[in-house]
Amino acid sequence: MSTYTQFLYQFVFSSKGRKPFLSDKNQDILFAYIAGILKNKSCHSYIVGGAYNHIHIITHVHPAICPSYLIKDIKEATHVMIGRERSLFHNFPGWQVGYGGFTYHISSKNALINYVKNQEEHHKIVSYKEELIRMLEENDIGFREEYLFT
Repeated sequence: MSTYTQFLYQFVFSSKGRKPFLSDKNQDILFAYIAGILKNKSCHSYIVGGAYNHIHIITHVHPAICPSYLIKDIKEATHVMIGRERSLFHNFPGWQVGYGGFTYHISSKNALINYVKNQEEHHKIVSYKEELIRMLEENDIGFREEYLFT
C-alpha cells in the first residue's frame, strides 16, 4: 500500500521580545520565502501570513518531516535571508526560541486560511500574547506564562 496522509498544522512564532518588524514593504517577501522553504521540503503551504511581530503558517507537513526540524530550518533560513535584506527588515531582532504547533482536521482548512488572511484586523482587537494563550488553551496545552516568549 502507498502512504496517504493529511497532517494539517498551524505553526506560530514571533520575533524576540515580540518586537514589530513586519510591514507592507517586507511581509510578502518573507511570507513567499517561507512558502518556498515549505515547498522545497515537500510540504504543502496553504497560507503563510502574520502581522507586525509574528508568523502563522498553515501547511500540510510531509510525513517524513519532523515539525520541530521544519520550524528550525525555517527560522534559520529566514534569519539568513533577512540579514541579506537588512534594509527591508531593519527592525528584525531575531526569532523567539520556541513556537506553537497545532494540528487540525482538514475540514478546518478554509477557516484557518481566512483567520490568517485577517491577521492585521484581528490584532487591532487581540494581542499576539492573547491569541497564543487562546490557541494553547483551545488545544489543551499546559504552559507557564513566563516561558511563552523566551
